[in-house]
Amino acid sequence: MTYSDAIQFLYSLRWFGAKLGLENTFKLATLAGNPHEHLRFIHVAGTNGKGSTCAMLESIYRAAGLRVGLFTSPHLVAFGERIQINRRLISEADVVRLVEEMQPWLKTFLASAHPTFFEVVTMMALRYFAEQNVDLVIWETGLGGRLDATNIVNPLASVITNIQFDHEKWLGHTLPEIAAEKAGIIKPRVPVVTAEENPDALLVISQVAANNNSPLVQVSRADLDRPPLAKLQLPLPGEHQRLNAALALATIRILAGQIPVGADAVQKGLLSVSWPGRLQIVRRPPNRTILLDGAHNPAGAQALRAAIEKLLPGRMTLIFGVMQDKNWQAMCEILAPLASRILLAPVSSDRSASPQAMRDFCEALDSHAEVVACASLTEALNRTATDPLVLITGSLHFVGEAIEVLHLSSSPALNERGLNEWTGVRELRVH
Repeated sequence: MTYSDAIQFLYSLRWFGAKLGLENTFKLATLAGNPHEHLRFIHVAGTNGKGSTCAMLESIYRAAGLRVGLFTSPHLVAFGERIQINRRLISEADVVRLVEEMQPWLKTFLASAHPTFFEVVTMMALRYFAEQNVDLVIWETGLGGRLDATNIVNPLASVITNIQFDHEKWLGHTLPEIAAEKAGIIKPRVPVVTAEENPDALLVISQVAANNNSPLVQVSRADLDRPPLAKLQLPLPGEHQRLNAALALATIRILAGQIPVGADAVQKGLLSVSWPGRLQIVRRPPNRTILLDGAHNPAGAQALRAAIEKLLPGRMTLIFGVMQDKNWQAMCEILAPLASRILLAPVSSDRSASPQAMRDFCEALDSHAEVVACASLTEALNRTATDPLVLITGSLHFVGEAIEVLHLSSSPALNERGLNEWTGVRELRVH
């Protein structure tokens, strides 16, 4: 099997959609020798900020001298971004080997219950981290928590960043319903850390924690004014990132008895953290600035707007591409006041919202911005070639495409961004 063959095989799994439930993952784990039982995890769920919080935790523990596995999704450009050790992407050779090793196990499943892309990749990650003898795995959920494939692990700590509206079709239409799904990662007597502030959502998290005899630590905005955050200038801009950092610090403190981390490692880790596509600032000569941010729901858009208004006040050009199943109307209302021009482009996905439909909506807003529907992101970028300040946002998929088009990353020979696509949640497995 070649790397191209392995990627094509992973592409083929997308057609099984995303089936929420743990039955397949437990069966795969048994066939693989239960690699998760030999690893230590910090399990991170939540609506927004999961990836950034994971990146901060990974950076701090790596600065403390640990060998740290990092499992996140989606990837921006290369599939290997999902599975990293000390921020080195899994090699193509290891991807091929792990895919090959899984073939006989996958044949034991009925066609109607075939493991999905995410279930297979979750098991690949567990096997890889166990083989590589990592000291700790920073382990991000895919969708939800309770029935997410990542939820077979028993972590050292469970982290819930926040509860916002996203994926309502599958996770629930109220914040308490969504909170119940996210709180499904809480395990008996395992400490829980959250930055959630909504009383109704927080009540659900508190009740689940209490039922599991799990200590609960709530991080608040008051923690941003305490050492060491009070004097640190984080590489990831925005008040929301400072809250993510406070969440990471609270997690490290609660685990200090099991994994000691010195103050120097904390500072070094936070000051060196990198997480592309999250208010990433790109400078282009002579005086052009491009901002890339993967905000993909109204709460993310609101955090992005607050950060930009503080960091870069003034009007800019907005390039916006978003998935049809998101509340893009609310996102347009939030972001339009930032823009003197709005260029709407399709995401490279069958799920993309229509630029024409978005144009009609934005033109009806009282934003006084010029609104243009573009056939592609490349066209939108060409139209803004002389604009001094450009914001590209609406979807991590869209930002990943921008990173490729702007040559900010070594693009793989194969198109691996498409692996982020799936046909939708086909069923719920409740076991």
